Amino acid sequence: MENLFDISGKNIAITGGAGVLGSAMAKGFAGLGAKLCIIDYDVMRANELCKVIQGEGGIAVPVQANVLERQAVEEAFACAVESLGNIDVLVNGAGGNKKEATCVPPTTFFDLPGEAIQGVFDLNCLGTFLPSQVFGKHMAQNGQGNIINIASMNAYRPLTHIAAYSGAKAAIANFTLWLSTYMAQRHSPHIRVNAIAPGFFLTQQNKFLLTDEKTGELTPRGQTIIDHTPMGRFGEPEELLGTATWLISDASKFVTGIVVPVDGGFSAFSGV
Repeated sequence: MENLFDISGKNIAITGGAGVLGSAMAKGFAGLGAKLCIIDYDVMRANELCKVIQGEGGIAVPVQANVLERQAVEEAFACAVESLGNIDVLVNGAGGNKKEATCVPPTTFFDLPGEAIQGVFDLNCLGTFLPSQVFGKHMAQNGQGNIINIASMNAYRPLTHIAAYSGAKAAIANFTLWLSTYMAQRHSPHIRVNAIAPGFFLTQQNKFLLTDEKTGELTPRGQTIIDHTPMGRFGEPEELLGTATWLISDASKFVTGIVVPVDGGFSAFSGV
């Protein structure tokens, strides 16, 4: 039992790895003995994160890549394999929303520019598909591997204002189920694909919706979220680590094709 949740020695690639949620998972995985490849568009942030991990005795290498470009993802994969060896786990952490694709008054749904909507779908969907293709092919050739996607509470129920993001994250949840079946049936039952659906965590993408820029106080929307979260608070990025570790480890050896809420009870509460 003591080895059931062991992930030491696993080689993990994380896209969007220098972001708020990605960096928290990366630090946690490194602390548990995994070796990390931090893939991010912002190579300076990736470098800084790797220095922090290395300073704490962990192993992490930074790689710059735009997850929306197949060649860039393939080059990132080549760097990851060269640095770490076989990649055991891919965490598709790249994603997010765009302010321009958000229906915040006076902007209405009818005003949203097509390029902003497409940008959100590309970042979340294409940004998950392409790494899953490149790293997934490597796993298929090895006959084993693990892919973790990042969905959202929007995959369970659409939230007001963020039509594009809600649709994109619902697509990620559906894709997770599809890919889990495809990999197990067509390639190997030892390749598992699951997703985590975070509840509300303050990030750069949603901060402008949930807190007042000047005062730092909750906006009415932020307060509504807290009121509908039974645990009465936003999540801390580190609180994704336990679920992610479970999905990566042998503790979930017979688990594939699920989307796990980590949301303080938000998805369980009807509001009544």
